[in-house]
Amino acid sequence: MGLYIGLDIGTTSTKAFLYDEKGGIRGGSQQAYPLLVPEAGRAEQRPDELLDAVIEAIRGAMQDAGARADEISAVGISAAMHSVMAVDSEGKPLTPLITWADNRSLGQANDLRRNGEAGRLYRATGTPVHPMSPLTKLLWLRSREPELFKRAAKFISFKEYLLYRLFGRYAIDVSLASATGMLDLNTLDWNESALRLTGLSPERLGEIVPITERFSGMDRALAGRMGLRPETPWIAGASDGALANVGVGALERGETAVTIGTSGAVRSFAEHPSTDIGGRTFCYAFEPDRWLIGGPTNNGGIALRWYLEKFVIGEGESADLKEKEALNRIMQLADSVPPGSEGLLFLPYLSGERAPYWNADARGTYFGATLHHGRAHFGRATMEGVLFAVRTVYDALTQHDVSNRSLLASGGFAKSETWTQMLADLAGTRVIVPDTYEASAFGAASVAMLADGAIGDLSEVKERIGILRTHEPDPQRFGTYERYYSLFKRVYDQLEPVFPEIAQLQRGTGVNHEDESEEGEAKHTVPEK
Repeated sequence: MGLYIGLDIGTTSTKAFLYDEKGGIRGGSQQAYPLLVPEAGRAEQRPDELLDAVIEAIRGAMQDAGARADEISAVGISAAMHSVMAVDSEGKPLTPLITWADNRSLGQANDLRRNGEAGRLYRATGTPVHPMSPLTKLLWLRSREPELFKRAAKFISFKEYLLYRLFGRYAIDVSLASATGMLDLNTLDWNESALRLTGLSPERLGEIVPITERFSGMDRALAGRMGLRPETPWIAGASDGALANVGVGALERGETAVTIGTSGAVRSFAEHPSTDIGGRTFCYAFEPDRWLIGGPTNNGGIALRWYLEKFVIGEGESADLKEKEALNRIMQLADSVPPGSEGLLFLPYLSGERAPYWNADARGTYFGATLHHGRAHFGRATMEGVLFAVRTVYDALTQHDVSNRSLLASGGFAKSETWTQMLADLAGTRVIVPDTYEASAFGAASVAMLADGAIGDLSEVKERIGILRTHEPDPQRFGTYERYYSLFKRVYDQLEPVFPEIAQLQRGTGVNHEDESEEGEAKHTVPEK
């Protein structure tokens, strides 16, 4: 029986896990790296730092499992969406990797909305126009860095950079390509309007391949550093979001995945492409009969970590204590306060928001604070606020679908019974917690198994997934949350007109909505997606 490596390249770390054909984990490793914030609105990474992390994560996983190189059947790749970088004709980076969290192209996104192009692009590509999108980032580079833009041979994601370094091919799987805002939903080729807007020819973008595309003939030196044979095949895989759905078994109609790590997302697979009349959700290609429909929220565990660091963890406490005990502290606080935090609401938009509002100017707000409210109320309100934001995405996703749904939870929040029960109560829906916390990595390994013939269809993955626990919604708590949820949405509607004003004032003073260290590197030390 062969072993399969699931590689998950995330926002703040890369993880590698070895799985057998039955889905059992044999070993794993994780390598962290910073998200760089050199100035307000920017969020970048060093591509070669990520490459080193991939190498070390795989090498560490091999060592942890005690696996031999000849035991590895294939490597599957999961990667974060919406990254873009420029490389020269020799494949050398001309820019840092510009990540999904980078908001420098807000002006370009607003221009597309004003001239009506945003709606047309969304309907054609399934990607809402937002600064997260590589499309708007490319427009920014063309406008602000014209000489660099002309000099660049290719504009690629990190996965393409990795595959080029390993195999000499600039290839992007259809799932990641669909998240660029430049892939046509009908042709599954680069969209003509997007190419015209950016001034790019298809040759300056990557080769679009299916998720099961096989790569062989690895660079010998890099293979040696990882402890792999050069002939070990790599499989293109997909985006981390799509693979998280695979990894928790959310593959059929009525099964919705909720992932909360640094950020969060709500996603379902559909048999046909579908866009939302209000432009609230995305639609990304995956397989011919599976399309990923959903929406991301910027503020998941990062909002909880912000609250912990600012208001809970004491001066002089060690970083080790933060990681091991901070989450338990806030859960204990939250359990001491009733649902609704006794009239305290939190809009968790500390780093703007994507779905369903796609508003980079949205800001965090506590509403209803009185002298009665203490640290425990603010803690529970923070947790509830994150889930209210998730609920807005869930409602947009399921508005026209009356099928009986269940929510499958993954990411760091799934480790907390308090938080997952809170989601069941707040959404009024059964929440299932599978035993695959590292869902994207398992999803990547599953696609590798599919490409290798170890399974015949991804639906077989469900047989390999156990269930840790199930939460049923409490009717009384659901009724309480419905009243607060209605108010939560109305507070957002009332504040939406003034968000741009406070955001502009912050930009004028150099205040950024990312958490920065003294060196300008964002430290997002929360459980990842």
